[in-house]
Amino acid sequence: MIRIANAEFRVHDQDEALDFYTRTLGWEVRSDVTMDEWSFRWLVVGPPGQDEVGLVLMAIPGPPMLDEETGRAVAELVAAGAVGTLFLETDDCQAAYDDLKARGVEFTNPPTVQPYGIDTGFRDPSGNNIRLTQVMDFDPARR
Repeated sequence: MIRIANAEFRVHDQDEALDFYTRTLGWEVRSDVTMDEWSFRWLVVGPPGQDEVGLVLMAIPGPPMLDEETGRAVAELVAAGAVGTLFLETDDCQAAYDDLKARGVEFTNPPTVQPYGIDTGFRDPSGNNIRLTQVMDFDPARR
């Protein structure tokens, strides 16, 4: 059986991302290993109680992996929220929205009823999109 272990977000600043995911979202550090010889830091966080899945907070690489122009382009795409989306689920979207908003999270939209549930969205400090959904049985009439 093949299973998902980690997914990756590119981040502008790993320390800032670590602070957001641990202090603001309440996630835990799964791995934080620096390999000085490669100027590389393997930083993985995840929600408590879901040890089987982690989010790798990967720094946007520079030379020699990416030339400066490409690295700059990747950084701009991340900041624009164009690189990917993390989908989170909650039992109570409004309560999670209220709690995170009180912690300083800036949402891109308030909780909204959709055919698949109640959905809201926000971005991490690098600009990555995060969707937070209270999943419900699909009902195309709900909107």
